[in-house]
Amino acid sequence: MRKRFLFSLASVLLLSTLLLAGCNSGKSTEGSGKVTLTFGTSQSGIPRTGIMQTMAKEYEQETGVKIDFQVVPDAQWRDLIKVKLASGEAPDIFNVDVDPLSMPANVRPEENAIDLTNEEFTGRMSEEILPTVSHNDKVYGVSFAPTKIWYVYYNKRIFQELGIEPPTSYAEFKAISQKIKDKDIIPFYQAPASGWYQVLPLFETGPNYEQTTAGTYEKLNNNEMKVADMTQLKTVIEQLKEFADLGYFGKDFLSNTVEAGIEAFGQEKAAMLLRVPGTEKEVSEAYPEMEDNMGFFVMPWGDNQTIGVNPGGSAAMFGNKNSKHPEEVLKFFRWITEHDHLQRVFDEGEGNLTICWPEIEPKLTQDYIDYEKDHEKGTVMQAAVKYIDPQWMDIGKDLSGMFAGAMTPDQILQNIDKRRAEQAKVLKDEKWQ
Repeated sequence: MRKRFLFSLASVLLLSTLLLAGCNSGKSTEGSGKVTLTFGTSQSGIPRTGIMQTMAKEYEQETGVKIDFQVVPDAQWRDLIKVKLASGEAPDIFNVDVDPLSMPANVRPEENAIDLTNEEFTGRMSEEILPTVSHNDKVYGVSFAPTKIWYVYYNKRIFQELGIEPPTSYAEFKAISQKIKDKDIIPFYQAPASGWYQVLPLFETGPNYEQTTAGTYEKLNNNEMKVADMTQLKTVIEQLKEFADLGYFGKDFLSNTVEAGIEAFGQEKAAMLLRVPGTEKEVSEAYPEMEDNMGFFVMPWGDNQTIGVNPGGSAAMFGNKNSKHPEEVLKFFRWITEHDHLQRVFDEGEGNLTICWPEIEPKLTQDYIDYEKDHEKGTVMQAAVKYIDPQWMDIGKDLSGMFAGAMTPDQILQNIDKRRAEQAKVLKDEKWQ
């Protein structure tokens, strides 16, 4: 089985490489004289509704410039774009997940990205998002990101029929999951095949670690403690393993993808899943019977009751500095950030209730407003602690290995520390010298 998995992974990597093989900067339509800009992204880097592709076709009709989207599976994209950037073969436009700590290392913007500092539209992005797309006082990226919060969404009808309430502790979480499983419904939808989804509980609950032991983030950034010293984080990993062993993620869940989660939840095959605000719209549009049937709560692994906030938390677009058509890239950025076009991306996206452009009115419902008033908030660990986000997909592989019985929580923590040290040395971080 392991050999088959490795063979499949190698095949996907090869396919992904072939998909982007033609993504050399400044690709032009052969013989036509028209410019084609390549746009490289992961599956989750652009809305699944297809609004970006639709608008790109309209842009082509207006300008004659074609946007050629090269969409790669999430599990391969981070490694692939690093290779493409290092080899000088990156697309004209590329999406990268950003946060203030990891963006400079992941993008190396001074070498690879077009400077957008003097563009009019950069002055309209929110102050909260600018640090995630900036480096050394220069702006390099364009984002449509909401302030990202991951909640556990649940099926109200299933909960009501079983007489259960949203949990506020891990013990309650486990108890309601058993009741759901007893009804032959998957308690919680997990998606390890996408590579990143299973990592969310570890670091989105980071504010809980910081509140319990003040100064944790600072000590980690100063190399005064190890991730392996975080007993609460180890507890969360152990609880994920327990959920898997008890069948609360369902059978054969290792092959689940994020994209299939909406279907499983919408068809009431799964009672809970992790999603961001606005999930109600996406689910109810695909499954009208689910309208007004969804509630949410903070993920209670490690007895967490604090809302984890990621001010960036999503992909941003960067223009390739080495593109043969930098002016065309800038013109597309200027077009897509016009007010009416921002509104379309917001309205016709995946249902996000906020966007990092203050000129666009948010759509937060009273339920969210009240819930946030009743709970403390804090910054998620990957946005506040160095060298966590760059190894996100590696941690995802470790967790999948643990689910399959090949790794232990202690080994996962040790691997995280090892990779943090390696990244710190590459970047010559004085705290690790």
